[in-house]
Amino acid sequence: MDETYLKVAGQWQYLYRAIDSDGNLVDVFLSATRDQAAAETFFRSAIEVTGIIPETITTDKHAGYPPAIDELFGEDVEHRKSKYKNNHLEQDHRGVKGRTRPMRGFKSPVSAARFCRAYDEVRNFLRPATRRKQHVPAARRRAIHVQRVAALRDILAVA
Repeated sequence: MDETYLKVAGQWQYLYRAIDSDGNLVDVFLSATRDQAAAETFFRSAIEVTGIIPETITTDKHAGYPPAIDELFGEDVEHRKSKYKNNHLEQDHRGVKGRTRPMRGFKSPVSAARFCRAYDEVRNFLRPATRRKQHVPAARRRAIHVQRVAALRDILAVA
């Protein structure tokens, strides 16, 4: 798990994001603060969404994470603190940052949270289900993308 910054109503806020070992999105949470309480709220939300308690959590060395993990999980979860082991997630931030940068921020926290959750879920849905460092030919990626866009179009037409 990691967080990144987004501008909301002229103020910087924190977008907490988590991915699993295969690079699939676990959860997204927007917070005005970067502290233990926000981390605990994010962890509770991720557990509620997935229904799974992780075996290992990798974070950067922010001081709010260890007490939040100890409070919620105790000794049941291994906490790895490294600024290098979560590089995959740091690179995954590029997707949401690349989409929100041209928008120049959001006007309200509600719209920002709604957009970030929906954008990450759709992006995760359209991405081919592969493991890290697994090669998928471009033609196969295109075919998967076309199939999933058609499925998404059908889902949105019903809604």
